[in-house]
Amino acid sequence: MNAQMSFDFPLDAAPIPAALAPRRRTARAAHAAEHLPTQLAFVNANGGLVAPSAPMATRRPFPAPVPKVVEAPADKGDAIRENRLWQENGWTARVLRNDGEWSVELRRDGDSEPALVAPWDLDRDLRNPKPLNYGEFITLVKSAEEAMQRQRLQLQARLHKRLTVFAQDAEWNVTLDIVPDEYEPHALLSAFGADGELVAQQRVAPDFKFSTATARTWIDGDFRQAGGDGF
Repeated sequence: MNAQMSFDFPLDAAPIPAALAPRRRTARAAHAAEHLPTQLAFVNANGGLVAPSAPMATRRPFPAPVPKVVEAPADKGDAIRENRLWQENGWTARVLRNDGEWSVELRRDGDSEPALVAPWDLDRDLRNPKPLNYGEFITLVKSAEEAMQRQRLQLQARLHKRLTVFAQDAEWNVTLDIVPDEYEPHALLSAFGADGELVAQQRVAPDFKFSTATARTWIDGDFRQAGGDGF
């Protein structure tokens, strides 16, 4: 006997729940063309859409600076290029160890004293000094030449002095040039007129007391030596 399915239901049966509405995927907010792909809309607790924030500027990766390597020119045959000794163009650099510390000494050919002595860093192994190279050598030479130039200017300022004085109703430029002679050190006292012409010159002691008062006294005395003023 075949059973037949009946679609008649008792009236007192529990009501059939309404069919659940199909879930719809929340639509994404429309984005402006300049919005980044990661800046999407969000749905709040009430089902509303929250507009995305303003786009952030894209940051490009910043490449690490590559140290510039100064290549040494071709060896002419008389240069020495070693890790602790570099000799070239009239200069010699040596890496030395003194009292447990490493230093570099730069000496100009023919000089008895080094032109530059500076601390020297260790290599990556933290035991041996870093090797010399052409770039380091050029930097050392430049530093030594700048130091020597400052010394020359200081020496020139000490050996050459200049004053402007008023005497005998005229303006005078008076100079003192010290001559550091090994056997007969002395100085030259000179007076120049307003037109720059040399009027008088005398040889004085190297420790002459050069001042406005002594220069005026020398001019007022018709450029004759005055006792007690160092002439």
